[in-house]
Amino acid sequence: MFACLALPPLRRCAALATVLAACLLGGAAGVVPPPPPISATEAARIVAIVNGDVISGADVENRRRLFALSTGLPASPEVLERLTPQITRQLIDERLRLQEAQRRRIVVTDQEIAKAIGEVEARNGMAPGTLRNRLSADKVDFRTLVDQIRVQIGWTRVLREVMGSQSQVTPADIAEQERILKQQVGQTEYRVGEIFIPADSPAAVTEAQRFADTVIQQLHAGAPFPVVAAQFSQSQTALQGGDLGWVQPNEVDPEELRVLKEMPVGAVSNPLRVPGGFSIVSLHGKREIGKDLATMLTVRQAFFPFTTKLDSNNPTEQQKQTLEKARALNASAKDCASVDAAAKAANSGRPADPGPIRLDTVPSPGLRQVLGGLPVGVASQPLVAEDGILVVMVCSREEKNLGLPSKEELTDRILNERIELASRQLMRDLQRRAVLDVRT
Repeated sequence: MFACLALPPLRRCAALATVLAACLLGGAAGVVPPPPPISATEAARIVAIVNGDVISGADVENRRRLFALSTGLPASPEVLERLTPQITRQLIDERLRLQEAQRRRIVVTDQEIAKAIGEVEARNGMAPGTLRNRLSADKVDFRTLVDQIRVQIGWTRVLREVMGSQSQVTPADIAEQERILKQQVGQTEYRVGEIFIPADSPAAVTEAQRFADTVIQQLHAGAPFPVVAAQFSQSQTALQGGDLGWVQPNEVDPEELRVLKEMPVGAVSNPLRVPGGFSIVSLHGKREIGKDLATMLTVRQAFFPFTTKLDSNNPTEQQKQTLEKARALNASAKDCASVDAAAKAANSGRPADPGPIRLDTVPSPGLRQVLGGLPVGVASQPLVAEDGILVVMVCSREEKNLGLPSKEELTDRILNERIELASRQLMRDLQRRAVLDVRT
């Protein structure tokens, strides 16, 4: 009847491991049989040499399997074969990024990677080692995920060095953005997801177009947009599952803007030719700049899980006891700290704090009605579902104009634009200087 709140905080970064963990937790991955294994000869084959570092057939195969696992879709040999050129290019670019981090003596330790993976598992209610075990069960070398996380962390530190003082956003920078926004009040802005596929030379255009068409096929078949973006987008927004946030008309390519004006919310575009490559965009929302009034909530929730699926006509003893626990919390909770403590004691793996919530975007109509009518500081009645019971409390309720971003959001926007520009410029330099031997 009611789903536990699972809306992420508005500014949470959904890196690849987090997106993959969400798929594993949701049961999408692991349902589809993995692709058949390649031969030992193919695994040992040299696919590319990047400044002396070898990329093998096994490296490509593991990345292809990770894609199949994370999307949860059947990946035919034909589809995987079409992905191979772009996967190879991605591995080459990652090797260049790793080499640049090493050249700058930036070290990402195994302990840092283990901590990052542990945090992902904890955030998703997974026992330690779950990611490793699930990847192993689907014949994906765990090192494939470790290498991607190592590159993500290392490249972020490289960009921090490259940007220097540009990583500091000044009050004058924010004031200029506020001035531009005020001039656009009343115009339409768009909440956009992006998958960027580079094609930085005429020879790369055909390959990039072919790959983009394959990506579209997978999206139409049901592959989650954030997962595909995290796997294959070559923009820094891949670290957020492709999420660009709210963008104004002057911030997008004219071809993208033309399509966004015509797209319904929830649609995904065909590949669009843009400077430097192809872009696939997903439209998540539209609003008028400066005119988006919304009710924003902070809440705490305690979820009491059932050990078996609920049969409402014949509840088990454990389910009856669970209902009593939920009723006791409803009667005793005086503030959000009480619900927070109960959630920790229940140890269900569901977060006590789901982050800021926009009321009109809560997907369950029943839960939306409960949250809309619940006084601040009052625990809800137990909300019973097949897998457990939820008690929720509204900690704060505020009417906000979300059409005008906060200074913190403007700071993020400016910084993200600078990071993206620095990343593309440095990658072009690394690609131009690289000694590559790519073997078909």
